[in-house]
Amino acid sequence: MADTNEKTTRPWGYYEVLEQGKGYKVKKIEVTPGKRLSLQSHNHRSEHWVVVSGIATVTSGEDVFDLKPNESTYIPCGTKHRLQNKYDDPLKIIEVQTGDYLEEDDIIRYEDDFNRIEEPTKAANE
Repeated sequence: MADTNEKTTRPWGYYEVLEQGKGYKVKKIEVTPGKRLSLQSHNHRSEHWVVVSGIATVTSGEDVFDLKPNESTYIPCGTKHRLQNKYDDPLKIIEVQTGDYLEEDDIIRYEDDFNRIEEPTKAANE
């Protein structure tokens, strides 16, 4: 489990866990201009995103929309979603995760700009 306030670098920017407890985790996420996270879903958590600065382009299910500072959205558990920064300024959001399991291995990737989609093993397909 990540320590609170530990900055974790990713190819699209970074995140920092601000607080966590039973059933919740709060992160600060910064997305570099021109980058986006993978199209993904989670089996065990939902996410609430609040834009602090920049403009977020959000994919949630079939919907794609922009959020500006002080706007927010809710991503239900199991929904395919993506966070993207199409603009020139860094995007900063606060993410509140809620659910029964909040670790980073609860990510199912469908599309990824950084080749982080794991191929199913042959044994898993038999």
